[in-house]
Amino acid sequence: MQALTHELIKSVLDARGYNYMVDEDGDVLGNFQGNLVYFFQIGERGEMLQVRAMVQHVFGMEDVRRLYDFCNAWNHDRLWPKAYVHIQDDGTVNVIGEVIADWEKGVTVDQLDQVIVCGIATGCQLSDAVAELKQNRPTN
Repeated sequence: MQALTHELIKSVLDARGYNYMVDEDGDVLGNFQGNLVYFFQIGERGEMLQVRAMVQHVFGMEDVRRLYDFCNAWNHDRLWPKAYVHIQDDGTVNVIGEVIADWEKGVTVDQLDQVIVCGIATGCQLSDAVAELKQNRPTN
């Protein structure tokens, strides 16, 4: 067991051959099937990992109600990722998926690998479902 660190996160991504970068804030992120996926350390001591998938499909304010309904149904039927609607300052609307794990007592490389893969894979599944929702947009 070891403490969760950015270095440990990067080593798991490296071991899988995943491409990623570190932004100006020091956050680790990558592009997976067109979706931006962040690997945030959160919590008082950075002991929690939040794998946050920012789904690539963008909507407008007219879609908010439908997106809320979609996310509620998604969260009812699935464990991962938890989905929510995010309204940007410019009025664009995105669906975000997240998988969170708390490792206050430490984490093994295998545990971290499993959660990272889960977050990426289920985030991409969420994106695929949102793409279908976008394609089937009702006409007024």
